[in-house]
Amino acid sequence: MRFAVDRLDHLVITCQDIEVMASWYQRVLGMEREAFGLKKRTALRFGGQKINLRPKEETQASWFSGAAAAPGTQDLCFIVTVPAADIVAHLHGCGVTIEEGPVTKHGALGPITSVYCRDPDGNLIELATYQF
Repeated sequence: MRFAVDRLDHLVITCQDIEVMASWYQRVLGMEREAFGLKKRTALRFGGQKINLRPKEETQASWFSGAAAAPGTQDLCFIVTVPAADIVAHLHGCGVTIEEGPVTKHGALGPITSVYCRDPDGNLIELATYQF
């Protein structure tokens, strides 16, 4: 039987400091924080997806994850609904350094304009908008 993937439900980011990371994603990207599960783990919701924040101290036995999960190893692209100039102004207003952009890239659905920054652990964050 063949199947097709429909969408991404969630992803996990391994963090140095859950509080610092959750606060950054809330403040800079407007994500909603929630606690989940019996162990009250931390997640960040946006649209129909979420990011689970995994403390780097968690062992493979207590949190099933990638074989080499480590802080700062992610490259993530988030699609936003505002022009690149607004992304730049927002990041500057939040005191976030822009690593690159705006630049034209290729997204899953065609050309995008991207602005790159880093979260507190150094993960590369791409904020992109499809051409208006």
